[in-house]
Amino acid sequence: MRTTEPAARRARRAPVVVMLVLALAGLLFTSNARLARSQGDRHPEDLAQLIEVEEDRVRSTQETLDALDEQIARVAPVVGPDVDEDAYLRDAVAAGAVPVTGPGLRVALDDAPPQQPGSTIPVDALVVHQQDLEAVIDALWVGGAEAMTLQGQRVLMTTAFRCVGNVLSLHGRVYSPPYVVEAIGDPAALTAALEASEEIATYREWVDAVGLGWDVATQDALELPARSVAALEHAELPDDVDPLP
Repeated sequence: MRTTEPAARRARRAPVVVMLVLALAGLLFTSNARLARSQGDRHPEDLAQLIEVEEDRVRSTQETLDALDEQIARVAPVVGPDVDEDAYLRDAVAAGAVPVTGPGLRVALDDAPPQQPGSTIPVDALVVHQQDLEAVIDALWVGGAEAMTLQGQRVLMTTAFRCVGNVLSLHGRVYSPPYVVEAIGDPAALTAALEASEEIATYREWVDAVGLGWDVATQDALELPARSVAALEHAELPDDVDPLP
């Protein structure tokens, strides 16, 4: 398994980048709050006065940025070279924070074809259920999967999804079968874990009985994306909250 970005570079810069983003976010809230609180007094009557006001704001902002640069400079030498790169990589992969490539398995499940008129087989037996997907995902984790996706979306051990009828709800999106699970890990160990699962054995009995879809294929090089996270584009403070007490 490997990530698509060198681990050493990522380990050195990630804490610094996070700190810088948080610091700049705080600066943005601070600057906006100051501007909002000073709106009532900021009515220059001529260009010279306006320039003076803006120069004061620029000078204040620059002093804040200089202070942040000093903090980053102090923190970077401490957390950069001393980071345990292997531990950082394991945590990043487990959190779905980085894309991952490597060998593994692709498992596909599908609904059975419609039955002939007069069939006594219940319709409920012809569709892939939530417990079927859970059984596959659980077995792959047990088999040592290092990273996994469902319908192309990165899933973690804590990921929750729902099947309603023959549709799947995952991360706010709805999918129809076939359902595809991809897992990076030792293909032999993953396959053995699937074969050892009692729940999957029951599913495969219905595969033989009614034609539910079941396909397991070894993959030499899967490419799994990082987990998508909604980005915060803007925010507003409540009227009764003062960011600068």
